Amino acid sequence: QVQLVQSGGGLVRPGGSLRLSCAASGLTFNDHGVVWYRQAPGKEREYIAARRWDTGNAYYAEAVRGRFSISGDDTLSTAFLQMNNLKPDDTAVYYCVTEDFWGQGTQVTVSS
Repeated sequence: QVQLVQSGGGLVRPGGSLRLSCAASGLTFNDHGVVWYRQAPGKEREYIAARRWDTGNAYYAEAVRGRFSISGDDTLSTAFLQMNNLKPDDTAVYYCVTEDFWGQGTQVTVSS
């Protein structure tokens, strides 16, 4: 049974950092990589970042480029989204996805 379990969200002040985790069971991120989406209240879901370890490719949306980065643990069973210099506009529920499997989402709130 494939499952993605997310953790690491929370409340942070503007300019702060958070690292989201996406732990996979039943597969690894080696074959299909990971995609991160977010959805803010009243807004459409936004594709913000992706990485594939088999090709070495990574993509970051303009809104997060230079501030967010994706990494993985040694076994590629856990993917991370490092978020630096957070802004209030980053407030959203964040989701990790691989193949057709979605994490449960984790809330990130950036507020002073």
